This record gives sequence, structure tokens and C-alpha cells, in this order.
Amino acid sequence: MQSTKSIIDNIPGFLEYLDVEKGLSVKSQETYGRFISAFAKWLTENKLDALRPHELSDDHVWKYRYALSRAISPISKEPLKRSTQNHYLIALRAFLSYFIARDIESMPPDKVKLAKKAAERIPKVLQLDQVEKMLLASDTTTITGLRDRAILESLFSTGMRIAELVALDRGQVRLMSTADDLEISIIGKGGHARTVYFSSRAVEAVRQYLAGRHDKEKALFIGYRGVKRVPGKRITPRAVQAMVKKYSVVTGCPLTTTPHVFRHSFATDLLNKGVDIRMVQEFLGHRNIATTQVYTHVTSKRLRDIHRQFHSGPELKE
Repeated sequence: MQSTKSIIDNIPGFLEYLDVEKGLSVKSQETYGRFISAFAKWLTENKLDALRPHELSDDHVWKYRYALSRAISPISKEPLKRSTQNHYLIALRAFLSYFIARDIESMPPDKVKLAKKAAERIPKVLQLDQVEKMLLASDTTTITGLRDRAILESLFSTGMRIAELVALDRGQVRLMSTADDLEISIIGKGGHARTVYFSSRAVEAVRQYLAGRHDKEKALFIGYRGVKRVPGKRITPRAVQAMVKKYSVVTGCPLTTTPHVFRHSFATDLLNKGVDIRMVQEFLGHRNIATTQVYTHVTSKRLRDIHRQFHSGPELKE
């Protein structure tokens, strides 16, 4: 059937569909909502706000793709990356799938072509000596230094995403007072549960940090205010990013070092030690093995460098 509502007027129903029928998390719903709002804004700017689903054409989608290719990111002030453009287009595909589920006439979702991917980027990683410098850089005579050491040790030991780390509560690590190492269950990206593992040195770093805590805040990692380091609320991802940046400057590590680089370094270290990629996938909480395989590019380069350095072929007579 043909909808009597415009595409824009169908957006509230689409968002309800994501919640009730698709069961997406609140964060995912907000992300889809943001991308679809961008499409609605484009329709309005081009005087297409009255366009109904069955009137959407290949030409409209082409012009929207072109607009995305010329759009400037409000954060980086640079053109949108192709991967980011595809997020907008994937949201549009999901919107068209909603019309199909509601028997509303519209163009097929697969007619929305994604931007061709640029050459795959190899993840940035730290060498083990660089990781060590970062882990030992904080002043552990202060509560903030103890916290920073505990955060960095936890990132490298568990491979957690920054959002997963800042969401930790003290109650989740209550066994650290007696354990040499620890495994806990967390809720990761997409609402999926997985187990992460704290090494003995990570446990000791968190234990020392908690021993210096005298507040009642339930968050495992908190912020501190002023020179007197007054305890605050749960630390924010932005604060962790700033902290990692600070220590990268202090230690002379790459300025591109971020909390996520510790996750990359965690995965790469396991692969270098011979851990099967399927196991690394489980450690990282990746739903798709293809996401984990990007790390094989890093380890392959390392093997190539070792081969060049130690293989005796060049020493043989021709």
C-alpha cells in the first residue's frame, strides 16, 4: 500500500519499530535516529519534505549520497570518511526495511548502494616497551596517579572499550582484595555480555587505587577536582582520553595513542604470542570474525620484518 504520510512523518514509527520489534538498545536507537534525522534535514533543505515513501527514487538517493560525500564533519572539520557516509546510508536502508515490514510501498533497501571502502587501515598499536613506559608513567604517590595506573593496567589487561571501562562499578571487583587475578562479566557493545580478565598486575594496581579511596561513589574509576583532588563522580571517556594523551606526551609514545590503541595492542600481543584468532575474537567481544582479522595485518607485518632480519636466504650464493 502507499503511505499517506510523508517520509519524514514516518520517522517516529520507524524509531518505535527499532525499539519494539528489533529490540535495539537505547544507544543504537539514538544513533539511528541521528542518522535518519540527517536524511530528513536533507529532504527539507531540498524542498522534498512532502515526499512520500513510494515517491523516493534512485535519483533522490544518488543526490543524497553526493551530499554526504561533500559533507564536512562538525568535529574534525574535514570531509566525512567513507565509513561514516556508510553509517548514514545503512540507516536509510533500515528505514526502507521498516517500510517493507509495514507493507508500505517504497524502493528496495538494497538499491541504496554504499560508498566504496577506502584501503583498509592497519590499527595503530604500541610496542611492549612503549606499553611498559605508559603503565609506569603515573605518580603513584597521589590518588590520581594510582587511578591512572589502574586504568592503564586494566585497559591493557582486558582489552576493554573505553565505554566498558568507565561503566565498571566497585561492586564488580570486590574480590580483588583476595584474588591474584580476576575475571568479571561485563555488558559490551550492542548489549552483549562477555568475560574480561584482569592480570595479577592489573589486580594489584586496582587494589592499591581502591585502598586510597575514602568516598562512597559506586563507580570503580572517578574524577578528582582541584589541587586538593576532591573526589567527584564517575570518570568520563573524555577524561580518560585526555589522561592517555598526557602520558603519551610524557613518555614520548606516539601522540596518536588513545584508550582504543591499548585495545589494539592487547589483541596484537595475544596474536603475537600464538593465540588463535577465534579466541582473540572472544576476548574482544567481536560479533564478526572479520572485525578481528584486521589485527592479522599487524602481526603479518611483524613476521615479515622478522623474516627479513633472520632468514638466511640472502647469504646463500647465487
